[in-house]
Amino acid sequence: MNPVQRFGMVIGVLPEKLDEYRALHAAPWPGVLDALRAHHISNYSIFHHGGLLFGYFEYHGDDFAADMEAIAQNPTTQQWWKLTDPCQRRLPTAGEEEWWTPMDRVFLME
Repeated sequence: MNPVQRFGMVIGVLPEKLDEYRALHAAPWPGVLDALRAHHISNYSIFHHGGLLFGYFEYHGDDFAADMEAIAQNPTTQQWWKLTDPCQRRLPTAGEEEWWTPMDRVFLME
């Protein structure tokens, strides 16, 4: 069994799109969830505070880059992102290739 890797990330949410974003995530598409699970993602949560979305998930696979690419190539996921991406705004601290900005873990209690 692969050791769990934990990821935190942040992105802005457009105030006028927050209700839409919440509604989308109140009923996520089963195909999107299936793609995440198939590529070793679990315990995925998104929180909102002050115009920011904080995402957290756990990865249990052994090739994160390949799994993320497979999720990105999934047609259902691509359609989902066409709805969710317009609700978000990249942060100035995001890297050139990043949509969500990764965060460094400071503390973990298990």
